Amino acid sequence: MNAAPKVALLYPGDRAARDRAAPAESRFAALFEALAQAGIAAEPAVWHDDFAHEVEAQLRRVQAVLVWCNPIEGGRRRDRLDALLGEVARAGVLVSAHPEAVRRLGTKDVLYETRDLPFGSDVQRIDSPAQLAADLPTRLQHGPRVLKQNRGHSGIGVWRVEQGSNGLLDVRHAQRGSAPQRMDLTTLQQTLAPFFEPAAGGHLIDQAWQPRLREGMLRAYLVEDRVAGFGHQVINALHPDEAQPGPRLYHDVDWPGGQDLKVQLTSGWVTLLRERVGLARDHLPLLWDCDFMFGESASGAAHRWVLCEINVSSVSPFPPSATAPIVAALRARLAAGATKGPT
Repeated sequence: MNAAPKVALLYPGDRAARDRAAPAESRFAALFEALAQAGIAAEPAVWHDDFAHEVEAQLRRVQAVLVWCNPIEGGRRRDRLDALLGEVARAGVLVSAHPEAVRRLGTKDVLYETRDLPFGSDVQRIDSPAQLAADLPTRLQHGPRVLKQNRGHSGIGVWRVEQGSNGLLDVRHAQRGSAPQRMDLTTLQQTLAPFFEPAAGGHLIDQAWQPRLREGMLRAYLVEDRVAGFGHQVINALHPDEAQPGPRLYHDVDWPGGQDLKVQLTSGWVTLLRERVGLARDHLPLLWDCDFMFGESASGAAHRWVLCEINVSSVSPFPPSATAPIVAALRARLAAGATKGPT
């Protein structure tokens, strides 16, 4: 390329945020700076449904767009944004993460699709409130379950359910500030009914509770298929002691506490994952992450990790060690003309 490639960093905001957007004042200031140093002209692309056409026109003038937008943002789902991103991708703009990659990796369905792979666990799919009432009581006889809506963030639509006394259930929502509740099965059906609506995904994913959650959760940040850093959170949503989530501590790719997981990820699991969900390597997001819980293993067996979720829609913040690999991967894809998304 003779001219510097143009890249947009898309994140949500209102009209005032779009009008005053400046790279140096953005939460992605370090990434903006790294892109500039690499000879890539990067600009903010603040998104809202109210000025979607304006953002679309902006994206059609760039070679790539890196997207940070939660599945539900300000009470709105990102359906319109996903449609727009699909259109600009078909027009030749590199989109990461592409909406189709988000659908295949960044929903709770991935837990069901990979339940038999390394890091998999006892995961079931629930397609209706009637199925919930029919199947959940039997599973609760073997221990608590965690019910998860198909696509969300920040603990929204994630519920821990345990058999309580007097035929009631002990239920706790993972959303910050939620209090434990006691309810019967019919009330649970009514509470979760909105998540079976088509707009909410139409089903729930049911995962066995992991008793070692008290020990925390480890997040691995990846750039394409390479680990680029870690985040460790000791107190997280649904912590057994009912504490509110604590801060995530960020570490670079050489952090000793993450090396075992790094080896397992890069020695074949990422390849197994993308093959299972049908993504080529060059369709993997430029930045994504996987959350792992400590799993129970047989005495004397190697340490075991259990996949909790994969985040693709809005992976921020992330360790500083991921910045340079993101820039390098973006440059490589632009140089290769790798703009077409997965089909």
